[in-house]
Amino acid sequence: MRHLLDIFDLTTDEIYELIKKTEDIMNHPNYYLDACHGKILGKLFFEPSTRTCNSFESAIQSLGGGVVGFSDPNNSSVVKGECLIDTVRTVSSYSDVIVIRHPQEGAPKVASQVSVCPVINAGDGGHHHPSQTLTDLFTIYKEKGGFDGLTIGLCGDLKYGRTVHSLISGLSRYKNIKLVLISPNELKVPEYEKKEVMDKSWMKYVETTSLEEAIPELDVLYMTRIQRERFSDEKIYERLKDSYILNKEKLNSAKNDMIVMHPLPRVNEISLDVDDDRRAKYFDQVRNGRYVRMALIMKLLSDMDVPDKKQDESSFRHDLKCNNPRCISYTEKDIKSAFRITDNGRCRCIYCDKEVAV
Repeated sequence: MRHLLDIFDLTTDEIYELIKKTEDIMNHPNYYLDACHGKILGKLFFEPSTRTCNSFESAIQSLGGGVVGFSDPNNSSVVKGECLIDTVRTVSSYSDVIVIRHPQEGAPKVASQVSVCPVINAGDGGHHHPSQTLTDLFTIYKEKGGFDGLTIGLCGDLKYGRTVHSLISGLSRYKNIKLVLISPNELKVPEYEKKEVMDKSWMKYVETTSLEEAIPELDVLYMTRIQRERFSDEKIYERLKDSYILNKEKLNSAKNDMIVMHPLPRVNEISLDVDDDRRAKYFDQVRNGRYVRMALIMKLLSDMDVPDKKQDESSFRHDLKCNNPRCISYTEKDIKSAFRITDNGRCRCIYCDKEVAV
């Protein structure tokens, strides 16, 4: 049984396979009307969602399947104090595949440890969002014909943005890509992401605080919002929220074939006057997401007999406590802490990836 917790759960060959399957679904949707007849998608959305939740529902229904679960935890036994483990065990008993979104980082990993069916991470805090990454990779592939030689700008909240972290991980698998990381100093890509992903893959990247200076060299501009819900200090959010606003005027210095992407929702970081520019592809991303998730659901259901890749737990340390308040092991008392030893001898939480002092 396979799970999709982060993009590294898929090989590059499997990503390409999903891209080609998505193209076929888009070209021949009627062929797939009963591909998942009788199958049930369990949705566990502990956080608000428009695109991800609806696209998964649309995907399974377009394949002939059905949906159980909730899109608001207030409509579940969570309000009675039910723990995450019991919720997952219950809903997986009714489902053939589960999709979970949760504000605590590592919640999908916990779900995968107890679920009796495949688990898809639909976003865990500021950690990962692999199905969005598949959608982003498909959109780039469709619009640019591939990934080789691209200069891709990531702009906005690069510290807490899970779509950014997942996309960096996905792009790190491909050669000859350059990233331009555009953010305020307070919202730069976390150091562990640079060391564990970008530096290890010899990925070329530069950091800047200026969108105007970066935009002329970009083939892809991936905008993100400054996320109010990730800030513990409202004053810092208010100071940073309008750091970057893309408008028609700023696009004048961009390449004619540059594409603008955004995982959405947007607040005001992309002006409405950009929407009718032929380079704006963020609503194409939304449409693509439905078909990508159709391909993903079919793959996980077809791989039920394929063993999930397992981490070597023999060297895990359980005598440490994660101090990240956004980690699932910090908030769920019944979850056992576990830390893996990194190449530099440090300890990193298996749920949220935060390093702890030893």
